[in-house]
Amino acid sequence: MTRGLLVLGPVWDPPDSSSTSDWISKMAIERPIHQQNGLGGLGSGERIRIAFQGEMGAFSAEAAYRLMGDSIELHPCETFDQMFAVVEDRQCDYCLAPIENTLYGSVYQNYDLLLKHNLQIVGETYLRIVHNLIAPPGTRLDEVERVYSHPVALGQCRQFFLTHPSLRQVVAADTAGSVKMVMATRERGAAAVAGRAAAEFYGAAILIAGIEDDQRNFTRFLLLARASEQTEPAPGADKTSIVFTLENRTGSFYRALAVFALREIDLTKIESRPIVGRPWEYSFYLDFLGHTGEDRVRHALDHLREFATGVKVLGCYQRAPSAPDQ
Repeated sequence: MTRGLLVLGPVWDPPDSSSTSDWISKMAIERPIHQQNGLGGLGSGERIRIAFQGEMGAFSAEAAYRLMGDSIELHPCETFDQMFAVVEDRQCDYCLAPIENTLYGSVYQNYDLLLKHNLQIVGETYLRIVHNLIAPPGTRLDEVERVYSHPVALGQCRQFFLTHPSLRQVVAADTAGSVKMVMATRERGAAAVAGRAAAEFYGAAILIAGIEDDQRNFTRFLLLARASEQTEPAPGADKTSIVFTLENRTGSFYRALAVFALREIDLTKIESRPIVGRPWEYSFYLDFLGHTGEDRVRHALDHLREFATGVKVLGCYQRAPSAPDQ
């Protein structure tokens, strides 16, 4: 077992246990995906262990409750590498990995980790990202001097900071962790940018809600499990993710896309990542609508394997409803 990877719970205790229960119940508002399509596979009474990067109250934790319900045990990890590793080492059953954001784009590190680790995609969800200015209760806006948060979160609130030039932005490891730090230290003049869940979990106050530049700010999360324990795709699976490599020859990528176009398979995402140690060569990640058991999908993948130098199915799973227009 790998040592030193997992933080088995939050160091900071919220004001009381009832606030934690209220926060969990608010997060678990969707019908859990493991009830929809048979995920879980744990014994009776066992809680599903889900790893995520960040602190309790993070957007990833919120997405986990929305996706899997409240009968889960969350395990915060410091890094994405640790998050993948604790699932592979059987310390957790699943991990929830952010893979793309409508403003920030792709989370490239997690694409690389999908190839590095033997995990399989078994589900997905979208989460609306709302950033708030958060501080200890009783803090007035005119008392705030420094604002801590993850650099991506700060960058998504650029207009807010342009209209509040007296506020100094301070880069931190993550959003919820910034709230945890501000509440623990009670640093004078300090605030944080994070989601409402972080404010509720740590007992902080929201000074200004919804300070992000664009309200159509959504993150897509992937639910990952050990590939060795996945057999057939769950009932209701209708989306597939693959990664493949090609020879660097004229028209090779065109041919790869053509195997799907010829069979009218709808592609929903294309991403490329450089192959370490092979300059100017790339791995191509592809998401498409379809089940690996469908004839047209099987034929498309067989066709691709005829000329691709490598093809790996990363998962076949039930697609999440489209991100709402709100």
